[in-house]
Amino acid sequence: MTISIGDTLPKATLLSMGADGPEAIDLGTKTAGRKVVIFGLPGAYTGTCSTAHVPSFIRTKDALAAKGVDEVICVSVNDPFVMGAWGEATGASAAGIAMLGDAQSEFTKALGLEFSAPPAGLINRSQRYALVAENGVVTVLQVEDNAGECNISAGESVLDAL
Repeated sequence: MTISIGDTLPKATLLSMGADGPEAIDLGTKTAGRKVVIFGLPGAYTGTCSTAHVPSFIRTKDALAAKGVDEVICVSVNDPFVMGAWGEATGASAAGIAMLGDAQSEFTKALGLEFSAPPAGLINRSQRYALVAENGVVTVLQVEDNAGECNISAGESVLDAL
């Protein structure tokens, strides 16, 4: 079942690349008492993810903060090493976007937002989406019909929804 507006985010431990290596991040702790944007995408270094989705949140991060968003989090079914390097390569890390890996796709599957595209080599990955959670409860959910498009899940669309 796909997560819906009004649902509580599932319990999850995601991975971040810290100064001394991978660090476990408890999503419940990260979202408790806070307003966060989480955007999920099929994969680091992939076309639309690198040229449209991540840049849209770099462009809108300050405007989202002005609307009360405490943190913007990017989640992809990748390991923390890849997410750390991709955050550096795109400028997302420098912009203050948390780049978190869902290495085993557990969070993505718990959201009901997994998909596979074998011809592209994408197996058990994430659909393209953006959500807003306030104190862990989903208040905005925007899922793309096509993982190759970045329209309703872009930073500008989330900003309009707030």
